[in-house]
Amino acid sequence: MIEFFSQTAVRKFFMSMALLLFLTGCQSYTETYGGQERKATSPTKKEIKAGMTATLSRADTDMQAVLTALQDLAPKPIESLSAEEARKQPTPADAVMILLRKRSLIVQPEIVGLVENRTIPGPDGANIPVRVYTPLGKGPFPMIVYFHGGGWVFATLDTYDSSARALTNAAGAVVLSVEYRKGPEHRFPAAHEDAFAAYHWAQQHGAEIHGDPARVAVAGESAGGNLAAAVPIMARERRVPLPVHQLLIYPVTSQDLNSPSYRENADAIPLNRAMMPWFFEKYLNTPQEAEHPWISVVNARSLKELPPATILTADIDPLRSDGTRYADRLREAGVPVLYMNYEGVTHEFFGMGAVVLQAKRAVETAGTELRHGFETGAPAVGVPANDSK
Repeated sequence: MIEFFSQTAVRKFFMSMALLLFLTGCQSYTETYGGQERKATSPTKKEIKAGMTATLSRADTDMQAVLTALQDLAPKPIESLSAEEARKQPTPADAVMILLRKRSLIVQPEIVGLVENRTIPGPDGANIPVRVYTPLGKGPFPMIVYFHGGGWVFATLDTYDSSARALTNAAGAVVLSVEYRKGPEHRFPAAHEDAFAAYHWAQQHGAEIHGDPARVAVAGESAGGNLAAAVPIMARERRVPLPVHQLLIYPVTSQDLNSPSYRENADAIPLNRAMMPWFFEKYLNTPQEAEHPWISVVNARSLKELPPATILTADIDPLRSDGTRYADRLREAGVPVLYMNYEGVTHEFFGMGAVVLQAKRAVETAGTELRHGFETGAPAVGVPANDSK
């Protein structure tokens, strides 16, 4: 039987094959397609040491201390591990805690008014665990729906507790931190649907947590930054009021693993280029889904009328170009954008304010921009576009 395909279908097929060939030929990772598992070699100890040395040479003094503490914990390369094994590895947050203890500093979370764990309704009748951080003072407060990082695969509300607390105080807002579903147990679009459900719940039920449903922003780090970028696009498609602001902290915005920052920081610590195909494989159903505009938000057909954005990146980070490219695309669409790149720091620096000065500065910037977004009010509901096709 002869089948005829459109030019668009043919183009997408070859683009997908090119991406797959790049991932399988250029990266060290484990992939599972069609029930067949192939395991590539992990980086050697020599390569890991070289990456650490290169990262330390560019990091500022504060960041060097954290990276050294992380190195002492001897994390294994996650691209050589299963998802279950990767979830047991030490994190940069663990390194910060060790550093605080070594300096005989009080290891105490940043004080907020109230912290409460609860669940909210999610897609398909499942509940979504969330943690609500309420600032000191009297509400109703504006709200931030926050999505933690971890490559859509690991990390928890606890891992990113410091970021949520910092945003609560910096923005004077209730932070709803979302424990979205993760791959490989729950593949795309599970995390994205959970993220949207949490955002929509905040709009409809924010008063239950002393929030103002008319002033809701989204925020996220890394893969969580991708979720925070996707939610406004999903809201526009579904004719739901848009967030008043989007705070994207070193977000994943593209499937391009050959950008300037990926090449420059291929062996960086704690995130390197070899890890990203592992994340994509664990969350996506097929390599082609990496092109989906909820994953590669730069592929959205239109970014017009999306909410103002603050995009913060780290200089020593493969994802830096993802942030700059998305900032450019938003500006081209007429969306107000504040973009800032922080020198001397790596991926995951944002929640390290207890020991990294640049993190404090980034949190201050985020808080200022969020407060401005809350003051200016919510934008109108956007015009739907066929971004999810």
